[in-house]
Formats: sequence, structure tokens, C-alpha cells
Amino acid sequence: MIRSALFFTDTPVPVLMDDQKPPAPEEPEQAAGPEEETPAYRERLAHFIALLSDDNEGNRWKAAEMLGRIGDTDAVEDLIGTLWDDDARVRLKAAWALGQIGDARAISPLQRLYRMENEGAQEIIKEALEAINRQRSGS
Repeated sequence: MIRSALFFTDTPVPVLMDDQKPPAPEEPEQAAGPEEETPAYRERLAHFIALLSDDNEGNRWKAAEMLGRIGDTDAVEDLIGTLWDDDARVRLKAAWALGQIGDARAISPLQRLYRMENEGAQEIIKEALEAINRQRSGS
């Protein structure tokens, strides 16, 4: 028997009795990625790449964030261009995204940016470079 309990929301949460096993978790849907390209995926990727050039720095930052999460190497060249953005937060988010993607094309531009940035920013860039090197070495 499963009873419903209300906690901090109006959404019922099942409460198991002592003699019950939890239900099997549902399989999450796999998001379309580079290996499963669909027209909608390509459109979404193009949308975020285009936002890297938006007038609003918040939109550019969010676009770099999403491109890093998506992880598609088709965004690498555009993210490399974003390393020279006027906004430091956008530059660093682009560096982070390049680290998430792990493409070796980003190594030289990241090294160049490292020499130009302050100590705090250098730490983020260093982490991105380390992430790329880990992915290249397969660890």
C-alpha cells in the first residue's frame, strides 16, 4: 500500500509502508546529442551559437553555459571567439564550456587567455585546460 503525503509542495509524494519496496525508477529520456542529431537538435545548437553574439551579456553567458552542457564540438570555434568577449564573466564561461567539450583546438587560445587574465580567472582557465587534457588522455 502506498500512501500520499504532502510536504513543501502540493505535489503528492508516495510514502512506503515498512513491508514495501520502492517502485522501479523510470528510465530518463536521453537528450539528443551529437550522436543522435535531429533537426530540432541542430536548430537548438544554432540558436545558442547565435546567442554568443547577442548584445546582452547575460544572454551570451547563458549561451556559453548551454553550449558547454550540450558538449557539441560544432560550437568550439564560436566559443573560442567568445574568449575575447568584452565581459569577463562571458569569457570565463566560454573557457569553462570549452573545458566541458574537451576539444584540443581550444588549448592554444585558452593558454593565450590565461596569460592575459587575473589570478582568479586564471584558475578557471587552468581547470578548463586540465579538463581538456584529461579528456584527450581518456581519464
